[in-house]
Amino acid sequence: MNSENSKDKIPFLDLATMHIELEQELTEVFKRMLRTASFIGGPVVEEFEREFANFCGAKYCVGVSSGTDALRFALMAAGVKSGDVVITVPNTFIATTEAISQAGAEPRFVDIDERTYNVDPAKVLEYLEKSCTVDDRLGVVIDNKSGKPVTAIVPVHLYGQMADMDAILEIAEKYRLIVVEDACQAHGAQYFSKKENSWRKAGSVGRAAAFSFYPGKNLGACGEAGAITTNELRLAQDTRMLRDHGQSKKYYHDVEGYNGRLDAIQAGFLSVKLKYLSDWNNERQVAARRYGQLFASVNGVKTPYCPDWARAVYHLYVIRIHDRASLQKHLASANVDTGIHYPVPLHLQKAYQSFGHKEGDFPITERAASEIVSLPMFPQITPEQQSRVVDEIVRFLQGDTLPVQVAVGNASSEVHQGAR
Repeated sequence: MNSENSKDKIPFLDLATMHIELEQELTEVFKRMLRTASFIGGPVVEEFEREFANFCGAKYCVGVSSGTDALRFALMAAGVKSGDVVITVPNTFIATTEAISQAGAEPRFVDIDERTYNVDPAKVLEYLEKSCTVDDRLGVVIDNKSGKPVTAIVPVHLYGQMADMDAILEIAEKYRLIVVEDACQAHGAQYFSKKENSWRKAGSVGRAAAFSFYPGKNLGACGEAGAITTNELRLAQDTRMLRDHGQSKKYYHDVEGYNGRLDAIQAGFLSVKLKYLSDWNNERQVAARRYGQLFASVNGVKTPYCPDWARAVYHLYVIRIHDRASLQKHLASANVDTGIHYPVPLHLQKAYQSFGHKEGDFPITERAASEIVSLPMFPQITPEQQSRVVDEIVRFLQGDTLPVQVAVGNASSEVHQGAR
């Protein structure tokens, strides 16, 4: 692609280039699977599980069929039961709350941090102190609205940046809550724990963590795939049973489980790509810094905030701007694809009308949802492409806009980045 030609499209996400570069290695995986006919489970899946656990700094990894299954199985294996309440945020893809609901629990939303867009620990504490009652006799926290026990927190590491885990774990310890990380957008992201005086990777901090390997993720399969990481042997064993019809061994079912196994072909593809993930993440970080430099003197654009305790891997590069719709039209006319993650907070989705939420319940999330726009971000993005993106945004801010020639945004980009 000649990025200096303004007629060339700058994609929101370039999956083709990556796979063309790896075509020979990926083809060899497919050939090996054809020769062995080992399509489900087996040594290829086990090898990837060992490699990914090591990458995350966790003891165990369990490959599953999607990120949604990963979070659902992790919650169930960690002890979340039917009738429980699980705390999370409305600023995430619906798979987060689907997994909670499908585990039999009820999501309870708290607002996000204005700068990071991740869960605000102060809001978690506020909910527990003002909207719950501690039952000292049973040793549980009861949600006052529903009368149900609050048993877990799901912090979402959004856009490739980890939530403030020290604060979350401190609250969880005080109220005896399970912490399961939604790390579906955070492959390789790091958090500096002051308590431990060390950097920790996403997937190694909570009781368990869920990852999605949907193709558009930092580590993506060539189809659907996911994984659970944990440091607890029993939890790993339980999730292995849940993913495979509850079998402890073939045809011996200890529990009623699910069909949520990881295909061996996808595991093989993931092993190939995992070798490059650190480099790809580094390239995303370089690109993020470059965007930051290009935007340094631009007024009217709020760029991502990364605290000193976080090392983000920029699954998405999300800016905020007041007139988002007009900006997207302008960028589309200039052949620059964008996305929105996410335009409607979960508490205002039709699917959750029964929760009784209304506009204004989570004002920080709602403000962000009306202003955020995701810019092109992928390891192979060039400095020339980024300069053109920023130049077009500057042109828009200065009122030098182009007539709309193509459809607004890129609908497929939202699918790539949201699906699990």
